Amino acid sequence: QVQLVESGGGLVQPGGSLRLSCAASGTSFGAHAISWFRRGPQMPRELVAFISNVGNTAYRDSVKGRFTISRDDAKNTVYLQMNNLKPEDTAVYQCNAGQLDSDLKYVPGTYWGPGTQVTVSS
Repeated sequence: QVQLVESGGGLVQPGGSLRLSCAASGTSFGAHAISWFRRGPQMPRELVAFISNVGNTAYRDSVKGRFTISRDDAKNTVYLQMNNLKPEDTAVYQCNAGQLDSDLKYVPGTYWGPGTQVTVSS
């Protein structure tokens, strides 16, 4: 079982940066792929990035080159470094503990954090 708590959100101007953290408790953290999802105003939840339990990463096209996901298993924490933020990045960001299927596609698990708000505005 894994419990997740996000932090690091806030208000930032376009072009600014934020680093989100997803702190996990539970003995099975290292066995999970971890992802970041986001849900913008009146938008469906979308997968932003994930990192496998061995460090492989993938990103949605709109954040490639701007966002970096990483994990520190010794601290049971996954990070999302977000640079050159844009107003369209405004959303509630949630982390999820899941798995990769045989096609290396992310399969969400049942463990979600409550989310952290990111607002990009001048």
